[in-house]
Parts: sequence; C-alpha cells; structure tokens
Amino acid sequence: MLEKIREGSQGPVAKVILGAVILSFALAGIGGYLGQTTEQPVAEVNGVKISQTEFSRAFQNERARLEQQFGEYFAQIAADPNYMAQIRQGVVDRLVQQELQTQLAAELGLRVSDDSVKKAILELPYFQIGGQFNNDRYLQVIRQMNFQPDAFREYLREEMTRSQLISAVAGTDFALNSELASAVALQQQTRSIDYVVISKESLQENVAVSEQEIADYYDLNTSQFLAPEQVSVSYIDLNAANLTLDSNVSEADVKAYYEQNSAQYIEPEKRRVAHILVDNSEDDDAAKAKAEDLLAQLQQGADFAALAESSSDDIVSAEMGGDLDWIERDMMDPAFEDAAFALANKGDYSDVVQSEFGYHIIQLTDIQSEQVKAYDAVKADLRTELERTAKVNAFYEKQTEMGAIAFEISDTLVDAAEVAGVEVQTTELVDRNALPAPLNTPAVIAAIFSPDVLEDKMNSEVIEVGDEHVVLVRVKEHKPAATKPLADVSEQIKARLVSQKASELAKEKATTLYAEIEAGKSLNDLVTEQGLELRQEAALTRQAYTVSPAIVQHAFKMAHPTDTAVVEKVELNNGDAAIVALKAVTNATVEGEIEAQLKQNITMAQVNKNYMVFIEALKANAELNLPKAPTATE
Repeated sequence: MLEKIREGSQGPVAKVILGAVILSFALAGIGGYLGQTTEQPVAEVNGVKISQTEFSRAFQNERARLEQQFGEYFAQIAADPNYMAQIRQGVVDRLVQQELQTQLAAELGLRVSDDSVKKAILELPYFQIGGQFNNDRYLQVIRQMNFQPDAFREYLREEMTRSQLISAVAGTDFALNSELASAVALQQQTRSIDYVVISKESLQENVAVSEQEIADYYDLNTSQFLAPEQVSVSYIDLNAANLTLDSNVSEADVKAYYEQNSAQYIEPEKRRVAHILVDNSEDDDAAKAKAEDLLAQLQQGADFAALAESSSDDIVSAEMGGDLDWIERDMMDPAFEDAAFALANKGDYSDVVQSEFGYHIIQLTDIQSEQVKAYDAVKADLRTELERTAKVNAFYEKQTEMGAIAFEISDTLVDAAEVAGVEVQTTELVDRNALPAPLNTPAVIAAIFSPDVLEDKMNSEVIEVGDEHVVLVRVKEHKPAATKPLADVSEQIKARLVSQKASELAKEKATTLYAEIEAGKSLNDLVTEQGLELRQEAALTRQAYTVSPAIVQHAFKMAHPTDTAVVEKVELNNGDAAIVALKAVTNATVEGEIEAQLKQNITMAQVNKNYMVFIEALKANAELNLPKAPTATE
C-alpha cells in the first residue's frame, strides 16, 4: 500500500494536483495572509484546531478566484448571503479535508524528500521559460505569491505529501466496459418536463420589513458588518533602479572597462558537425564492427548524409543527414569533442570514435573561427552595466545612512528621506490587506502592525522588498476593526430581509400549488389560474444550461412516469421555487466503440466519487468539532 502511494506521488496525477495548487495561488495571491485572528477556531480535527487566520486566508483566496472567474458579475453574486454562506462552508470543508489528509500522511509515515521537492519545482511549467527552469521566473512567481523560497519549499512539501494520498486513490481507478456503456447510456438519457418557476422577485413588492426587524438582525449578526482594520502609512521607497547618478558614466570609463574585461567579449570557435551513431548498449563488438564497416563505405565514396539517414541510431539527427548543428568546447562528450575539433577542413570525417553513447563517425560541415566583439558593438551594454553598478553602490550607501538616521530620529522620516534623496510618501486610510506596492508584502505588513511601529509610533527598520529595493515605514493613522454603524448597513440588511421573506413566500406558494396538484388539479389549470408561465423541455439533457441546475438535477432524480406525469416541487439555489412535471424518459442506445475522451470523463467521474468516499471515511473515523461556518468581511 505504502509503495503504491509513493509511486503515485511521482505520477502525472500528482503533478496536475501540484500545478493546480500553484496556479490557483499565483492567480489569487495570498489575500488576508496576516488577517485578523481570533481565539475561536473554525473547526477542530482530532484535537488540531483550524484557526480563524487559516480560514481568512483560504476564504480571501477563494473570493479572489471567483472574482477573477466571474469578473464584474461577482458583485451581484456576492450580494446573495446564501451564496456567500455556501462559499464560506465550502472553504471550511476543504480545510478539514486537508487536515485529515495531513494527519493520515503523518500516521503512514509519508514524507517528501528535499530532492523530490526540488525536482517538482524544476518541472513545474510556471517556473519555466522555453521549456527550461528559470530561477528568475521562479523567484518572481513566488514573490507574487508572497512566499520566500524556504517557506515556499515547505508549503510545497506539505501539498506534495497530501497529494500522495490523493494519487493513491485517483491513480488506481478504472471502469469496466459494461460500466462505461451503462454510464454513457445514463449520461445521454433525455427527459421531457413541464415546469413553472415561482420567482421571489415577483413577490417582493408584497414584503414589508420593519425598523425593528432590521435592528434585530443587526444585533444578531454584528460579526457580518465588521469594518476592517485600516491604516495610513508614511514611507520611504528606496530603489536602486530609480536613483539618479551624481555624474554620468564617461566614454573613458566604458573604454577602460572594455579593455579590463576583454576576455568576456571573445566568441569561441564554433564547429558544425554531423555524425553517424552506432548504439553499443546490447553488443559492443557487433556495434564496433558495424561502425568500421560504415567508415569503410565512406572511404570508398559513400555519401555521408545518405549513410547517416539509413544507418545512424540517432533517429533525430539521422532525418537531417546526421546534422548536430553548431557545437562549442565543453558541450559534448570529451572523446567526441576532441575528434570533432581535430578535423581540419569542411567535409573531413573522423575515424570511429567511442563515447558513452556508442560509436561515432563525425563529419565537419562548417567552421566559425574565434571572434572578438568590437567595442562599438558592446559599448551601449557596457554603459548600462556600469550605470547599474554605480546605482547599486550608491543605493547601499544611502540605505546605510538612511537606516542610521531613521533609528536616531525615530519620530519622523523626513531626515532619513533627505539623506536618501527621495520624498516621503503617504497612503490614504486603507485595509491592512489592501496596502499598495511596495508595502503589500508579509514582511512590511508585519512591521507596520508590530508594537514598536503601530503603538509606539516609531520608524521601522529598513525592510527589503526586492533586489536593491527597500522601504522604511511609520504609521500615520490607525483605525482598529470595528462594527459598522446600523445606519451604514440598514439598506443592506433590509435588502437581505426582503430577499429572505420573498423566498419564503415563494416556497409557501409552491407548497400550496403542489397540494392542489396532489388533490387532482392539473399543472396546466394552475398555470392558467395563477397567471404563471409554463415552460417546457421536450428533451432535457443532464448538461442543459438554459434550465436552472437545481431543476435539471431534480428532474433526473425523479421516478419514471407510468400513465401520468410525476409532479414534484423543487427549491432553487437562488431562493426561488419551482414545480416540475416529468412526462417521459427516453433511454439512449450505446452502439460501437466509446470515444476515448468520453471514457476518460467517465473514469474521472468515478475517481471523484471514490475520492469523496475516501474523505467521508476519514471523517467517519475522526473526532470533528465543526461550529457554525464563520463569517468573513465581504
């Protein structure tokens, strides 16, 4: 079992899981990373508490993801308290699932090695440019995620450890052909329905909400109306890239630098070669004999490219007549390289050469002699480099002086800014998680809300926010988190109460109409009497998007009709209610081979089902304390 799990952690499923984790955080950021804390945990799993801080971070990430997904429509969606309550509960459920997986991984003794973490980082496409790992890209991405390298490695190790369990469940699943055929038939089944929707909006004009009801709701739900903690910050932003030099770099300086570093501007000799490779991994003697026979054919006038195409075991280069493109020293196997650079003229070929890959015959097809880059070709780049070096040197001098002055004169930033040659900048009052760049990093936020800076009104220490980029901060104004006044949220509460009451009226009306149908009245007669709109779907599919998902799901759970339609009521996710009449069920016939993509989709659905069974089994054997889903500032 453990071996299967460990194998799964290296498979494609695990990489997909890790990739999804990285992409999610890269897109959403780490909102609320240093958010408000509370002693009351949102859940407790086998004695391990999931804190409000963890929930706030996860909730803000999920909210950011949804905002990106829905764009400008998210504001309308978020106005529905029922929807946001579902989001909050979903976040808690995921945190509980993750903790259960972490505990089981620890119980099984699973751990991901440093080499495995490093390998995962090198292979993740988000850190690659042109298919190759790029360290600058890696650092850029994790900084956007508000991670330092060591913290990111530990985060990734934890995710990879959990993914071992998920891979063990997902990577071993399969479906029989009979199961696939049955699943396809069910997926392609259609149903004929009539339905009416009782909209809560149509009933809102009959809803009255008193001032007392608004006040009562406010008193019972004050945690939903917290104004977030806010701060106004004065700061110095010192960035080497933005410094202005006291004197320009002269032509003489550039020329001198070029002469001192002339070795850097030599382009070494390059050679373009082709080869014929004979693989010796199975029978060395036979391979050597074949190579010598090919050499003899060349000596008798055979065409090198044609012979490479027909006889070389290097399949890729063989298609191009054995061409390996341009090579330089220290690029190839030493024996191969020595033979290639020993050839004197274009068209010459070597004797049989042995390397770790087998036996080669090498042909020289072109030569590019050693070249020295002219001063005029590189002087612009040299000037840029010298200016950057001068700015970096000036930056560190200013940083040291600025830090010393800010420490000595700790009640203002003016003197430190004067030494640094920059202006003191000030933010408006903003949420602690909405500070502008370059203040929106964990290190700066931690400094701003430290006792020395926040309470004692002292200057912070110099804080690094990037390469040759630092800030100094002090708090100008601070507003603790507080409950918004009733007057500010009265209209918001009224809208919620109206929506809730109208939804209850819609459900009550649907119940009343359904009772009449059970008593013998037809749906068509009710539609006429009530002035409702009868909607029809002659061939409703499971993937229908023009009908409410709740109606589609319910329609496919209803019993097959016999002589008369089956009628049931449905509560919709948006607070509306509906009455659905199922008139007929049409079963699909599956013939021929099932498409590969469809097979994969069905198998993945089975994987998801088994994963949820796995999670429910963990929950059943755990001691869970799940209070009411917490609220979060919206």
